[in-house]
Amino acid sequence: MDIISTYGVMLIVLAAVVGFFMAWGIGANDVANAMGTSVGSKALTIKQAIIIAMIFEFAGAYLAGGEVTSTIRKGIIDSTPFIANPEYLVIGMISALFAAAIWLAVASYLGWPVSTTHSIVGAIVGFAAVGVGVDAVNWAKVGGIVGSWIVTPALSGTLAYFIFMSAQRLIFDTKDPLANAKKYVPFYMFLAGFVMALVTIKKGLKHVMKSGEFSISTTESYVYAIIIGIAIALIGKYFISKIEIDPKADKEMHFNNVEKIFAVLMVVTACCMAFAHGSNDVANAIGPLAAVVSIVQNDGEIAAKAALAWWILPLGGFGIVAGLALFGHRVIATIGNGITHLTPSRGFAAELAAASTVIIASGTGLPISTTQTLVGAVLGVGLARGIAALNMGVVRNIVISWVITLPIGAGISIVMFFILKAVFGVA
Repeated sequence: MDIISTYGVMLIVLAAVVGFFMAWGIGANDVANAMGTSVGSKALTIKQAIIIAMIFEFAGAYLAGGEVTSTIRKGIIDSTPFIANPEYLVIGMISALFAAAIWLAVASYLGWPVSTTHSIVGAIVGFAAVGVGVDAVNWAKVGGIVGSWIVTPALSGTLAYFIFMSAQRLIFDTKDPLANAKKYVPFYMFLAGFVMALVTIKKGLKHVMKSGEFSISTTESYVYAIIIGIAIALIGKYFISKIEIDPKADKEMHFNNVEKIFAVLMVVTACCMAFAHGSNDVANAIGPLAAVVSIVQNDGEIAAKAALAWWILPLGGFGIVAGLALFGHRVIATIGNGITHLTPSRGFAAELAAASTVIIASGTGLPISTTQTLVGAVLGVGLARGIAALNMGVVRNIVISWVITLPIGAGISIVMFFILKAVFGVA
């Protein structure tokens, strides 16, 4: 307790610096989830993608990042064993942020799309198991996360496969692809509008909803999403009907024009995914930081919920934007070009499948990684064209990076925990 009263300000400053570094890692690595397919399919240039992501990620993080956050991220550890020694939890959370931030920086430099959620979870498990004891860890939650490595990519990959194959059969493999695009693309627009509205409401605005200002029931969420989906479909149908192409033009020209329609759709889906991601995953950086600030300001008392200081959300938002601007292009290149060749229709299938998987996971409580969701969806699109369409070397590296994320996060966190204990003289 003396450690907290003696070094309180220093601990908060250190946690803020490391929290910014962690948010930077989230921006560098996870933002490719929203933008990788758009860049890979040439729907957006890398510069356009980064500008759009910066706007929507920051908006999501700042406007809907949550006024209150759980002290212990995702219930991975039990706070009870820390009550007698709250300084262990403070130093542990700073160690966890350090560890996850270091791993995300390394992975981003290598162009590996890893899970920021799994990075921080592994780091928290590491310091808790060694610093307090294995009983402090909720191993059932950890097991659920490990299981999601298989379930999440398999689900999104299957959905992406069927969305892409339906577009192939209904539009591209027909005698008149443009006429069929005019007929069926509004349906895809409805699906996109419906799913993206749900993602924005359920993931992007969930913290605002909980505050009571905009309380919306599940039924109302679906009604609003259906209305938005229908509106987008009708607007899309109007503009598509205006497209006139010489019927004597070759099929390649028809294909190109159909792809342009899907490219516009991709920009909309990318914006929604960026907003939802910014609002949701900023908690990976600010959750542990909020815990440190709360414990220090309450003289060592560990609360179940930690109210956010006014400066924490902007810090997380700016961190995400900085990481994206400086390092984001590396992971975007892996998702967009490294796994398989993407066109706007393929990229759209992947993004719609990833967003649908996020919605399914939200409804069922499945622990999910947006990174693994999107990579699985891109794999599903690639497999629709045969295994030869996939770059198996890149896929192998991605899978290895997923498997080692938890143990590496835990290992670095343990080392940092003992270093900080020595620095601050914690017994």
